[in-house]
Amino acid sequence: MRFATLALLAATRAAGTKSSLGPAALAPQQQRDAAIDALRHHVNEEVEQRHLRDLLEDEARCNACTAEACGLYLDFARQKVTVHTIDLLINVARACNVEEKRDAMFRGEVMNPTENRSVRHVSLRATRGDPYAIEEAQDTLDRVLDFARAVRSRHVRGSSGEALVDVVAIGIGGSSLGPACVHEALASEYASEADGRRLRFIANVDPVETEMALRDLDPASTLVIVISKTFTTKETMLNAALVKTWLGEQYESHMCAVTAAAEKARAFGCERIFGFGDYVGGRYSVWSPVGCLPLALQYGVRPVRELLRGARAMDLHFREAPLSENLPVLLALVGFLNAFIYERDCRAVLPYARALSLFPRYVQQLEMESNGKGVDVEGNALTEPAGEVVFGEAGTPGQHSFYQLLHQGLRVVPCEFLGVCQGDGENHDELFRNFCAQADALALGDDGGGDNHRRCPGDRPSLSLMLDRVDAFHVGALLALYEHRTAAQGWLYGVNSFDQFGVELGKRLAGLIESGDAATASTRALLARYRAKRVARMEALAAGGGGASE
Repeated sequence: MRFATLALLAATRAAGTKSSLGPAALAPQQQRDAAIDALRHHVNEEVEQRHLRDLLEDEARCNACTAEACGLYLDFARQKVTVHTIDLLINVARACNVEEKRDAMFRGEVMNPTENRSVRHVSLRATRGDPYAIEEAQDTLDRVLDFARAVRSRHVRGSSGEALVDVVAIGIGGSSLGPACVHEALASEYASEADGRRLRFIANVDPVETEMALRDLDPASTLVIVISKTFTTKETMLNAALVKTWLGEQYESHMCAVTAAAEKARAFGCERIFGFGDYVGGRYSVWSPVGCLPLALQYGVRPVRELLRGARAMDLHFREAPLSENLPVLLALVGFLNAFIYERDCRAVLPYARALSLFPRYVQQLEMESNGKGVDVEGNALTEPAGEVVFGEAGTPGQHSFYQLLHQGLRVVPCEFLGVCQGDGENHDELFRNFCAQADALALGDDGGGDNHRRCPGDRPSLSLMLDRVDAFHVGALLALYEHRTAAQGWLYGVNSFDQFGVELGKRLAGLIESGDAATASTRALLARYRAKRVARMEALAAGGGGASE
């Protein structure tokens, strides 16, 4: 369809006649195809052969490739775009009904049709007067913050009367990664609010992770949060059982649950329960008790309120800003351009801030679980890949790791650099110089003085996103920015960004293996070897040996 439409547009241009393919004359899919064809034709004819070093000489163009909101400043002048490219990208957004779908999401309409669910994570950071607020969510937040105050003020204590100064949060996926990312981001700025308290996360079912999380903690002064929407997530419940045993007979005073399955939580032994609805997907749940409870226990109420305020500010910007100035939409359009038009299937997220060291992993889950789809929202097979492989690392250590491939490899990897304006001392100045220099190096390149081994071709796209500072408000705005970017980019691809059925197959096969019904001969051989080695180790331990491999 796309190439037929492009051929028809070309034919009408060649004939010197006005195209009949105006928006009113085309069905929605045809409008999308026509807008993408126009963009592709423009890129092929006017942009692709121009080197970024030449594009960057146009100061007016560079100024046009910036936008700002909520203390976040975006510069995408180092992308392979002209001002006309931006106009054509916005035409694609309109042809894909991005604005209409955004508004429908805020109204609480069904945006996840495969599960017949609305998508209401924006309601979790709303204020009571917002039209998209949910009273139940507001009431739950109040309960969460009241409980955190009571624990921090020592009105709620453990079974032996000791203060609960340490928290262990047990979850997996979005029930762990989002809160852990925010915790890492806030740890330096809010160290005084933490006041010696410790927050640990257990996600991996590997028992070594549980052992390390609990190693220097005292059950008498530890509060455990079990986080699972269904309270049936296998990894979480196995880890919760281990920690429940560690707590001892008085575990009930030291456990609480964040779940939509209250009865299952009570059956497990959790009497303090904080719920949230099925309108919140795991990777969008950091704003619910999933994130607010452990973060409020660690840092107090004020930073959590600021986190939500920053996210709400970005929500309002996403709802109200024109597409040409809308940060989430611009990020989505740039991502779509690189992945869909330039066919670059990897993207690096590179924060030049130690506080954001978990942010690449957060984005990795958010985007790859949301948009890594092979069918469109109607269930039809896609003819072009959706989603990108996202990876990254914080700061200058990455420069001494995988940047070699970014600068000289044949594979072009678009990069997103995140920097922070406010910082102290020469070290931060050097960090910021590197933040700027790497983007320029990728764009401009260097001829290596005629030595091919030293030559860097340049012409490699990146964008720069600067935060005024890493505090709760800006972290909230940043996470909400990437949430909305993910949704908008999914609408551009035409996929459902809010289900994740691909995650389920491996879980189902693990269940078959547990029941003795392995799917392949290879798996049966691996199991046989595993069991033999396990038996040998147990026998060696029983005999007083070390259980070393023979």
